[in-house]
Amino acid sequence: MAAATPIIVPERIGAARSLASRLPELLIDARRVAANVMLGVHGRRRAGPGETFWEFRPYTQGEPARRIDWRRSARDRHLYVREREWEASQTVWLWADLSPSMDFRSRLAETSKLDRAVVLILALADMLGRGGERIGLPGLLEPRIGRNAAERFATALMQSGAPSDWPNLDRVARFAEVVVIGDFLSDAQSMRTHIQDLATKGANLHLLQVLDPAEEAFPFEGRLEFRDPETGAVWTSERAGSIRDRYKARLGAHRDAISEAARSAGFSFGVHHTDRPAAEGLLFLQGRLGGGRSAIESGRAPPEPSYA
Repeated sequence: MAAATPIIVPERIGAARSLASRLPELLIDARRVAANVMLGVHGRRRAGPGETFWEFRPYTQGEPARRIDWRRSARDRHLYVREREWEASQTVWLWADLSPSMDFRSRLAETSKLDRAVVLILALADMLGRGGERIGLPGLLEPRIGRNAAERFATALMQSGAPSDWPNLDRVARFAEVVVIGDFLSDAQSMRTHIQDLATKGANLHLLQVLDPAEEAFPFEGRLEFRDPETGAVWTSERAGSIRDRYKARLGAHRDAISEAARSAGFSFGVHHTDRPAAEGLLFLQGRLGGGRSAIESGRAPPEPSYA
């Protein structure tokens, strides 16, 4: 029996070409965001085995004498040890949802969810690449060390195939870090399954949900036609404003289910809106990968931080 021929939807071909044409500009935006957040320095620097000087500290009784820096110690009457910077590279997998539901922008935002997700992934790749981490793109790029990570990611995204709302993480090993950026509007049970599968692998997951402000506030009134970007299904509401409260309650419950699944597995979860600066989302991810909490935990402005 002959293999089935995959159906290629013209709209998706057009969307892929549109993204490819925007990627050079998105890469420039990503570099600017990364520079504004950390000036190209990754926040996981600490003392440990390596060659780069870290700091001098007082000698502790019982340490090997070979660790003493005699040149520095000769300046006064105290003994000092030269600490070096920890230089063990971490494997980090980065992935952005490029499925049709992400290609949405309301009048309340200046960018689509898809473009913001791509900018965040490229900016994070730039920061991690400069920090000496081993970075990979699931299904497209094996983890590598290099300061040109953002360029490699942009090139790979130009050549990516059919979009999916979740990456193939078969290559992820124990202790690896995984960053997934998307709107996470798919079935909550599927998300819980993905999270549990990664927890079984012994990896560490950081989820950042990107939403348009209109998806959060549902500022619609009157008769409106809603179209599912994934399936093309159309639903018409005669009084859109009358379903606002139910919609917001359902969105909140959906988010809580994913957030709780992440928290139970020891993973992090944040929310970022496209009407906010991209730097806020990057700060959240950088803070989590840095082993601590970012000053802006949820990738949103105060007063209601949202994270797990």
